[in-house]
Amino acid sequence: MATVHHWTGLEAKALRLALRLSVRAFAQDLGLAVATVSKWESKLAATEPRPDTQAILDTALGRADAAVHLRFETLLSETISAVQSAGRRVTASGPRAWEYESWADDLDRVVVALSRQNFTFADSLLARWLGRFKAPELDDKGLYLFARSTALLGDLKRDQGVVLGPLSAQHSYAGARSVFTQLDIPRRVAQLDLSLAVVTEMSGKLEIAAHHYETLAVDDRLSRRDRARARLWVGTALSKDGNHDYATRVMQAATRDFEDLQEPDDWSVAHQKLALAARGAGDLTQALYFIDIARNSGTTESPMQRVRLDTAHGHILLSDAATRDDGHLVLDQAARTAAQYGLVHQLRSIEGIKAMSEGPTGPRQR
Repeated sequence: MATVHHWTGLEAKALRLALRLSVRAFAQDLGLAVATVSKWESKLAATEPRPDTQAILDTALGRADAAVHLRFETLLSETISAVQSAGRRVTASGPRAWEYESWADDLDRVVVALSRQNFTFADSLLARWLGRFKAPELDDKGLYLFARSTALLGDLKRDQGVVLGPLSAQHSYAGARSVFTQLDIPRRVAQLDLSLAVVTEMSGKLEIAAHHYETLAVDDRLSRRDRARARLWVGTALSKDGNHDYATRVMQAATRDFEDLQEPDDWSVAHQKLALAARGAGDLTQALYFIDIARNSGTTESPMQRVRLDTAHGHILLSDAATRDDGHLVLDQAARTAAQYGLVHQLRSIEGIKAMSEGPTGPRQR
């Protein structure tokens, strides 16, 4: 189906004719004055509808059937001189448009595959499209799909623990951010800023990551949920850096946000993070209290979720001599799952926790 990126009177007239409506009937259908439609018809490409009216025309074209779309494209193609100036604003139907539909469907499949840590399948789907098209040859819709694919490739690399380098999460996120900036989609740009902050944290630059999270926690480009997640991750970075008391206060604020937003999974993850902060502060009773909430309330459908929860639980159990053996058993299970699904970053974390607990003085508090 055709997509108009920017309407002028030319495209508006072609749509009216394709719908087989009179000027008066077309104006009535759009909820506009007859004089407005008459102006479009007289000035054609020399006039542009207002932004709110552009959206009305988008809706009218979007709800039209295939026959109307075919007539619309034919009418535009017959106006050769006008199409030369407007061609860049219209994406015709045909093989490229059909491929875009398949591309979008495959990206939905990638999201599902990543949620199950099926990295091989997700990578094959992304390679199918990123290898087929180059960004300079794509129109705006194609560029959007290209940027989404690149961002998802970043998610894949992040979950695999490939954080830095030319084939890393950081490289993919930066590329996707550049395209979304070009397309002028601020929300997507901010989401990539959040993903890049996660990469910064994973690479060990905790203070820098915390600063980025703090900025994004009050960034209106993000949804309320994403801002709450940024606030939670401020606490995560600070806790890893040893600032457990302040980290706990920040994470508790994020937990309240998730409760207000009715986001139970995020609320459960927040308690997992609170448990680790309490453990770091040396309060094992509070740590066990929070981790029990997380274990009893969160979903563990994906391997990543199971590994993260078991790692946090095992870390806390390992911190008490009375439960050290249980902690090793839980961490061993988490390590097996991480190895099975290629969760390299999580596997490294588990090995680090074990190594710390096996030092000459026994388990140390962070």
